[in-house]
Amino acid sequence: MKSRHFKLNFKYMRVLKSFQILVMLSIFFLAPVVTQAQTDKKADELKKLETSVATAKAKVALNERQLNVADSLITSGTQLIAESKTETKAIEADRKKLDKDNATKQKSLSKLTTSKDKDEASKARVDLKALDVQYKSDSKALSIRSKDATKMMSTGNANMTKGKATKKNAQDALKISRATLATAQAKYDAASASGDKTITKDKKKK
Repeated sequence: MKSRHFKLNFKYMRVLKSFQILVMLSIFFLAPVVTQAQTDKKADELKKLETSVATAKAKVALNERQLNVADSLITSGTQLIAESKTETKAIEADRKKLDKDNATKQKSLSKLTTSKDKDEASKARVDLKALDVQYKSDSKALSIRSKDATKMMSTGNANMTKGKATKKNAQDALKISRATLATAQAKYDAASASGDKTITKDKKKK
């Protein structure tokens, strides 16, 4: 009876031993697979975070370009307004001089038209007509310059208005994009550092 009981125990021990060996082998073979899977998962996560950083950097660069465009519009607008004001003053000065010179010549020629000398009077009338034609031509040229100066002022004001609005939007967007980049970079750095520590631990275990 004892012999039979001993045989059963021995058989049970052998089965148990075989099972233990099987479990150990399974762990031995599965461990690298699990480790590799974890490594791949971390690599994928790191890649996604890297993409997020790249996207955030691109957004910051875009907002910075928009800000530069806005500054250029403001600078251009300021220059056009200044040029328009300078040109307007010059036109006003030229118009005053034209009117003054025309009035002086017209007065002188008008006197000559009443001269007793018929030839002199006739020539004065011809010169008076020529003076009037020249005056109208010069006035027209000044009017064209004045319109151009007004157009320049309008363009300058439009550039200033657009530039200021664009700058405000670009500054707000840049503030957000920089914050997004800082967050994305921090997450990437943390994940990268965590990955480096894991690799170091694995090397130490080996």
